[in-house]
Amino acid sequence: MKDYDVVVAPEAADDLVGIHAFITETDSAERADHVREHVLGVCASLAALPGRGHHPPELARLGVLEYRELHWKPFRVIYEVGDDAVTIHAILDARRDLQALLRERLLRGGVG
Repeated sequence: MKDYDVVVAPEAADDLVGIHAFITETDSAERADHVREHVLGVCASLAALPGRGHHPPELARLGVLEYRELHWKPFRVIYEVGDDAVTIHAILDARRDLQALLRERLLRGGVG
């Protein structure tokens, strides 16, 4: 079984920075660090088994099947599997509306 490279797109890195900042502000830096490390662990785990995630239902309903997602607690890691690499496109709070988040991202000029 081959291992894939895992690439975190700049938009996904920004997502994680925002999540970390929010948790630091509303809870604690220790909790924010804990969440960041676990989410990064989920991302790293995709090197070995990238096909295990499912298609985000909001995208699948639109016929967009090139993206997959994994969850850790309330967070969604949205990614795409290429020939040799897995690209993490977004790290989102699952309590938020994915379609609204994607629309907001598109209006900012980045698809992720």
